[in-house]
Amino acid sequence: MRIEDMTTVGAIGSGTMGHAIALEFAVHGYQVHLVDQSDRLLDHGLDLIRADALEFASHGLLKEGEDVDDVLSRVSPFTDYHEALAGVGYVTESVAENMDVKHEVWLKAEEAAPTDAIFATNTSGLSPTKIASVLAHPERFLVAHYWNPAHLMPLVEVVPGGKTSPKAVDATLGLLKAIGKKPTRLNKESLGFVGNRIQMAVLREAFHIVEEGVASAEDVDAIVKYSLGRRWSILGPIASADLGGLDVFAAVSSYLFKDMDNGVDTPALLAEKVKEGHLGNKTGQGFYAWSGQEGAKTVARRDEELMEALVRDSKESQKESQAAED
Repeated sequence: MRIEDMTTVGAIGSGTMGHAIALEFAVHGYQVHLVDQSDRLLDHGLDLIRADALEFASHGLLKEGEDVDDVLSRVSPFTDYHEALAGVGYVTESVAENMDVKHEVWLKAEEAAPTDAIFATNTSGLSPTKIASVLAHPERFLVAHYWNPAHLMPLVEVVPGGKTSPKAVDATLGLLKAIGKKPTRLNKESLGFVGNRIQMAVLREAFHIVEEGVASAEDVDAIVKYSLGRRWSILGPIASADLGGLDVFAAVSSYLFKDMDNGVDTPALLAEKVKEGHLGNKTGQGFYAWSGQEGAKTVARRDEELMEALVRDSKESQKESQAAED
Protein backbone atom coordinates (compact mmCIF):
# COMPACT_ATOMS: atom_id res chain seq x y z
CA MET A 1 0.00 0.00 0.00
CA ARG A 2 1.35 3.44 -0.95
CA ILE A 3 1.73 6.05 1.78
CA GLU A 4 -0.34 8.44 -0.33
CA ASP A 5 -3.25 6.00 -0.25
CA MET A 6 -3.05 5.18 3.44
CA THR A 7 -5.82 6.56 5.62
CA THR A 8 -5.98 4.12 8.54
CA VAL A 9 -3.30 2.80 10.89
CA GLY A 10 -3.41 0.23 13.66
CA ALA A 11 -1.84 1.04 17.03
CA ILE A 12 -1.37 -1.87 19.42
CA GLY A 13 -0.92 -0.81 23.03
CA SER A 14 -2.58 2.24 24.60
CA GLY A 15 -0.20 2.94 27.48
CA THR A 16 2.54 5.51 28.00
CA MET A 17 4.07 5.22 24.53
CA GLY A 18 1.17 3.73 22.58
CA HIS A 19 -1.37 6.45 23.32
CA ALA A 20 1.12 9.17 22.35
CA ILE A 21 1.89 7.52 19.01
CA ALA A 22 -1.83 7.08 18.31
CA LEU A 23 -2.38 10.75 19.16
CA GLU A 24 0.11 11.98 16.57
CA PHE A 25 -1.44 9.94 13.77
CA ALA A 26 -4.90 11.21 14.72
CA VAL A 27 -3.72 14.83 14.93
CA HIS A 28 -2.40 14.54 11.37
CA GLY A 29 -5.68 13.24 9.97
CA TYR A 30 -5.27 9.46 10.07
CA GLN A 31 -7.94 7.12 11.33
CA VAL A 32 -6.42 5.17 14.22
CA HIS A 33 -7.60 1.74 15.33
CA LEU A 34 -6.31 1.51 18.90
CA VAL A 35 -5.91 -2.04 20.19
CA ASP A 36 -5.49 -3.29 23.75
CA GLN A 37 -6.42 -6.22 25.96
CA SER A 38 -9.44 -4.72 27.71
CA ASP A 39 -11.96 -1.90 27.60
CA ARG A 40 -10.49 -0.62 30.87
CA LEU A 41 -7.04 -0.20 29.33
CA LEU A 42 -8.52 1.39 26.23
CA ASP A 43 -10.58 3.86 28.27
CA HIS A 44 -7.43 4.87 30.14
CA GLY A 45 -5.56 5.25 26.85
CA LEU A 46 -8.31 7.46 25.42
CA ASP A 47 -8.17 9.62 28.56
CA LEU A 48 -4.42 10.05 28.03
CA ILE A 49 -4.97 10.94 24.37
CA ARG A 50 -7.58 13.54 25.30
CA ALA A 51 -5.31 15.11 27.93
CA ASP A 52 -2.38 15.38 25.53
CA ALA A 53 -4.62 16.60 22.70
CA LEU A 54 -5.77 19.41 24.99
CA GLU A 55 -2.13 20.39 25.47
CA PHE A 56 -1.60 20.32 21.71
CA ALA A 57 -4.67 22.51 21.24
CA SER A 58 -3.53 25.05 23.84
CA HIS A 59 -0.21 25.39 22.01
CA GLY A 60 -1.74 25.74 18.54
CA LEU A 61 -0.60 22.32 17.31
CA LEU A 62 -3.91 21.05 15.94
CA LYS A 63 -4.99 21.51 12.33
CA GLU A 64 -6.61 24.84 11.61
CA GLY A 65 -10.31 24.72 12.42
CA GLU A 66 -10.07 21.50 14.45
CA ASP A 67 -10.52 20.87 18.15
CA VAL A 68 -9.85 18.00 20.53
CA ASP A 69 -13.13 16.26 19.70
CA ASP A 70 -12.13 16.15 16.03
CA VAL A 71 -8.90 14.39 16.99
CA LEU A 72 -10.68 11.93 19.30
CA SER A 73 -13.25 11.16 16.61
CA ARG A 74 -10.47 9.59 14.55
CA VAL A 75 -9.43 7.15 17.31
CA SER A 76 -11.49 3.95 17.53
CA PRO A 77 -10.86 1.43 20.36
CA PHE A 78 -10.75 -2.33 19.76
CA THR A 79 -9.98 -5.48 21.71
CA ASP A 80 -10.35 -7.75 18.67
CA TYR A 81 -7.36 -7.81 16.31
CA HIS A 82 -9.35 -8.92 13.27
CA GLU A 83 -11.84 -6.08 13.62
CA ALA A 84 -9.11 -3.54 14.31
CA LEU A 85 -6.54 -4.41 11.66
CA ALA A 86 -8.64 -5.36 8.65
CA GLY A 87 -7.87 -2.78 5.98
CA VAL A 88 -5.05 -0.90 7.75
CA GLY A 89 -1.85 -0.06 5.87
CA TYR A 90 0.49 0.32 8.82
CA VAL A 91 0.58 -1.25 12.28
CA THR A 92 2.61 0.18 15.14
CA GLU A 93 3.05 -1.65 18.44
CA SER A 94 4.09 -0.48 21.90
CA VAL A 95 3.76 -3.33 24.37
CA ALA A 96 6.04 -4.76 27.07
CA GLU A 97 9.77 -5.08 26.28
CA ASN A 98 9.55 -8.86 26.28
CA MET A 99 10.33 -11.07 23.29
CA ASP A 100 7.58 -13.61 24.04
CA VAL A 101 4.97 -10.86 24.36
CA LYS A 102 6.13 -9.24 21.12
CA HIS A 103 5.92 -12.60 19.32
CA GLU A 104 2.39 -13.22 20.59
CA VAL A 105 1.19 -9.77 19.55
CA TRP A 106 2.70 -9.87 16.07
CA LEU A 107 1.44 -13.35 15.29
CA LYS A 108 -2.07 -12.08 16.05
CA ALA A 109 -1.47 -9.00 13.92
CA GLU A 110 -0.21 -11.05 10.99
CA GLU A 111 -3.38 -13.16 11.04
CA ALA A 112 -5.57 -10.05 11.02
CA ALA A 113 -3.84 -7.39 8.90
CA PRO A 114 -3.58 -7.19 5.10
CA THR A 115 -0.52 -8.87 3.61
CA ASP A 116 0.85 -5.55 2.36
CA ALA A 117 0.57 -3.73 5.71
CA ILE A 118 3.85 -2.57 7.23
CA PHE A 119 4.62 -3.71 10.77
CA ALA A 120 6.61 -1.45 13.13
CA THR A 121 7.58 -2.35 16.69
CA ASN A 122 8.51 0.32 19.22
CA THR A 123 11.39 -1.13 21.25
CA SER A 124 14.46 0.34 22.92
CA GLY A 125 16.75 -2.48 21.92
CA LEU A 126 15.12 -5.81 21.05
CA SER A 127 16.30 -7.23 17.73
CA PRO A 128 13.86 -6.73 14.83
CA THR A 129 15.30 -9.85 13.19
CA LYS A 130 14.48 -11.96 16.26
CA ILE A 131 11.01 -10.49 16.69
CA ALA A 132 10.21 -11.08 13.01
CA SER A 133 11.57 -14.64 13.07
CA VAL A 134 8.10 -16.02 13.88
CA LEU A 135 6.38 -14.17 11.02
CA ALA A 136 5.57 -15.47 7.56
CA HIS A 137 6.46 -12.08 6.04
CA PRO A 138 9.47 -10.64 7.91
CA GLU A 139 10.27 -8.42 4.94
CA ARG A 140 7.61 -5.93 6.05
CA PHE A 141 8.76 -5.81 9.68
CA LEU A 142 11.03 -3.19 11.26
CA VAL A 143 11.68 -1.15 14.38
CA ALA A 144 10.32 2.38 14.76
CA HIS A 145 11.89 3.44 18.05
CA TYR A 146 10.27 6.49 19.62
CA TRP A 147 11.69 8.42 22.56
CA ASN A 148 9.59 9.16 25.63
CA PRO A 149 7.44 11.25 25.71
CA ALA A 150 6.69 10.04 22.19
CA HIS A 151 4.36 12.91 21.24
CA LEU A 152 6.94 15.54 22.23
CA MET A 153 10.24 14.00 21.10
CA PRO A 154 10.65 14.30 17.31
CA LEU A 155 13.13 11.46 16.77
CA VAL A 156 12.14 8.00 15.58
CA GLU A 157 14.93 5.51 14.86
CA VAL A 158 13.90 3.29 11.93
CA VAL A 159 15.83 0.03 12.13
CA PRO A 160 15.56 -2.77 9.54
CA GLY A 161 15.83 -6.42 10.45
CA GLY A 162 17.85 -8.93 8.50
CA LYS A 163 15.00 -9.54 6.04
CA THR A 164 13.33 -6.11 5.98
CA SER A 165 12.72 -4.80 2.48
CA PRO A 166 14.01 -1.34 1.48
CA LYS A 167 10.45 -0.56 0.36
CA ALA A 168 9.14 -1.04 3.92
CA VAL A 169 11.85 1.23 5.31
CA ASP A 170 11.21 3.96 2.73
CA ALA A 171 7.46 3.83 3.29
CA THR A 172 7.88 4.08 7.06
CA LEU A 173 10.22 7.05 6.74
CA GLY A 174 7.70 8.78 4.49
CA LEU A 175 4.81 8.11 6.84
CA LEU A 176 6.68 9.35 9.89
CA LYS A 177 7.69 12.53 8.08
CA ALA A 178 4.04 13.03 7.14
CA ILE A 179 3.09 13.17 10.84
CA GLY A 180 5.84 15.63 11.68
CA LYS A 181 8.47 13.29 13.10
CA LYS A 182 12.22 13.41 12.43
CA PRO A 183 12.92 9.78 11.47
CA THR A 184 16.44 8.48 10.97
CA ARG A 185 17.33 5.41 8.94
CA LEU A 186 19.84 3.00 10.47
CA ASN A 187 21.74 1.04 7.82
CA LYS A 188 21.61 -2.12 9.91
CA GLU A 189 20.52 -3.24 13.35
CA SER A 190 22.89 -2.68 16.25
CA LEU A 191 22.29 -3.59 19.90
CA GLY A 192 20.65 -0.57 21.53
CA PHE A 193 20.42 1.13 18.10
CA VAL A 194 22.21 4.54 18.10
CA GLY A 195 20.58 6.87 20.61
CA ASN A 196 20.79 4.46 23.52
CA ARG A 197 24.40 3.58 22.74
CA ILE A 198 25.36 7.25 22.91
CA GLN A 199 23.23 7.78 26.03
CA MET A 200 24.81 4.84 27.85
CA ALA A 201 28.34 5.91 26.86
CA VAL A 202 27.70 9.35 28.36
CA LEU A 203 26.09 7.87 31.48
CA ARG A 204 28.98 5.46 32.05
CA GLU A 205 31.44 8.36 32.16
CA ALA A 206 29.06 10.55 34.18
CA PHE A 207 28.68 7.87 36.87
CA HIS A 208 32.45 7.37 36.87
CA ILE A 209 33.04 11.09 37.43
CA VAL A 210 30.65 11.13 40.41
CA GLU A 211 32.10 7.91 41.85
CA GLU A 212 35.65 9.29 41.61
CA GLY A 213 34.60 12.45 43.45
CA VAL A 214 35.48 14.73 40.56
CA ALA A 215 32.07 16.43 40.62
CA SER A 216 28.64 15.98 42.16
CA ALA A 217 25.68 14.58 40.26
CA GLU A 218 24.13 18.06 40.26
CA ASP A 219 27.26 19.63 38.79
CA VAL A 220 27.61 16.94 36.12
CA ASP A 221 24.02 17.62 35.04
CA ALA A 222 24.65 21.37 34.99
CA ILE A 223 27.81 20.93 32.91
CA VAL A 224 25.94 18.90 30.29
CA LYS A 225 22.83 21.11 30.24
CA TYR A 226 24.68 24.38 29.79
CA SER A 227 27.35 23.23 27.34
CA LEU A 228 27.11 19.98 25.40
CA GLY A 229 23.33 19.79 25.67
CA ARG A 230 22.80 23.17 24.06
CA ARG A 231 25.44 22.69 21.39
CA TRP A 232 24.37 19.17 20.46
CA SER A 233 20.70 20.15 20.24
CA ILE A 234 21.68 22.45 17.39
CA LEU A 235 24.43 20.54 15.58
CA GLY A 236 24.99 17.10 17.08
CA PRO A 237 28.37 15.78 18.28
CA ILE A 238 29.98 14.96 14.94
CA ALA A 239 29.15 18.27 13.25
CA SER A 240 30.38 20.01 16.42
CA ALA A 241 33.68 18.14 16.10
CA ASP A 242 33.95 19.24 12.48
CA LEU A 243 33.49 22.87 13.50
CA GLY A 244 35.94 22.55 16.38
CA GLY A 245 38.60 20.96 14.19
CA LEU A 246 39.12 17.21 13.88
CA ASP A 247 42.84 17.63 14.59
CA VAL A 248 41.95 19.08 17.99
CA PHE A 249 39.62 16.19 18.84
CA ALA A 250 42.18 13.65 17.64
CA ALA A 251 44.83 15.20 19.88
CA VAL A 252 42.54 15.23 22.93
CA SER A 253 41.39 11.65 22.33
CA SER A 254 45.02 10.45 22.18
CA TYR A 255 45.48 11.10 25.90
CA LEU A 256 41.96 11.44 27.36
CA PHE A 257 40.52 8.10 26.23
CA LYS A 258 43.19 6.30 28.28
CA ASP A 259 41.87 7.93 31.45
CA MET A 260 38.16 7.43 30.80
CA ASP A 261 35.99 4.59 32.07
CA ASN A 262 35.91 1.66 29.66
CA GLY A 263 34.20 -0.86 31.93
CA VAL A 264 31.80 -3.44 30.53
CA ASP A 265 29.87 -4.12 33.75
CA THR A 266 27.13 -2.07 35.38
CA PRO A 267 28.87 0.89 37.07
CA ALA A 268 29.42 0.21 40.77
CA LEU A 269 27.74 3.45 41.83
CA LEU A 270 24.63 2.63 39.80
CA ALA A 271 24.51 -0.95 41.07
CA GLU A 272 24.77 0.31 44.66
CA LYS A 273 21.84 2.68 44.21
CA VAL A 274 19.69 -0.10 42.81
CA LYS A 275 20.69 -2.51 45.60
CA GLU A 276 19.66 0.09 48.18
CA GLY A 277 16.29 0.52 46.47
CA HIS A 278 17.11 4.10 45.48
CA LEU A 279 15.65 3.90 41.98
CA GLY A 280 15.02 7.59 41.39
CA ASN A 281 11.67 9.34 41.11
CA LYS A 282 9.69 6.09 41.37
CA THR A 283 10.98 5.47 44.93
CA GLY A 284 11.51 9.08 45.99
CA GLN A 285 15.30 8.81 46.08
CA GLY A 286 18.06 8.28 43.55
CA PHE A 287 20.98 10.61 42.98
CA TYR A 288 18.43 13.29 43.85
CA ALA A 289 15.69 13.39 46.51
CA TRP A 290 12.25 13.31 44.88
CA SER A 291 9.94 14.11 47.78
CA GLY A 292 6.26 14.95 47.51
CA GLN A 293 5.34 16.35 44.12
CA GLU A 294 8.91 17.23 43.13
CA GLY A 295 9.09 14.50 40.49
CA ALA A 296 5.73 15.42 38.95
CA LYS A 297 6.70 19.10 38.88
CA THR A 298 10.00 18.29 37.19
CA VAL A 299 8.29 16.16 34.53
CA ALA A 300 5.74 18.93 33.93
CA ARG A 301 8.52 21.50 33.50
CA ARG A 302 10.41 19.19 31.14
CA ASP A 303 7.31 18.51 29.06
CA GLU A 304 6.45 22.20 28.80
CA GLU A 305 9.92 22.99 27.47
CA LEU A 306 9.68 20.08 25.03
CA MET A 307 6.28 21.37 23.92
CA GLU A 308 7.73 24.83 23.28
CA ALA A 309 10.48 23.25 21.18
CA LEU A 310 7.83 21.33 19.24
CA VAL A 311 5.98 24.57 18.55
CA ARG A 312 9.21 26.07 17.19
CA ASP A 313 9.72 22.99 15.01
CA SER A 314 6.17 23.30 13.68
CA LYS A 315 6.61 26.96 12.79
CA GLU A 316 9.90 26.21 11.06
CA SER A 317 8.28 23.42 9.03
CA GLN A 318 5.48 25.76 7.99
CA LYS A 319 8.05 28.33 6.82
CA GLU A 320 9.90 25.68 4.81
CA SER A 321 6.66 24.47 3.21
CA GLN A 322 5.66 28.02 2.30
CA ALA A 323 9.10 28.70 0.83
CA ALA A 324 8.88 25.53 -1.26
CA GLU A 325 5.48 26.58 -2.62
CA ASP A 326 6.77 30.06 -3.47
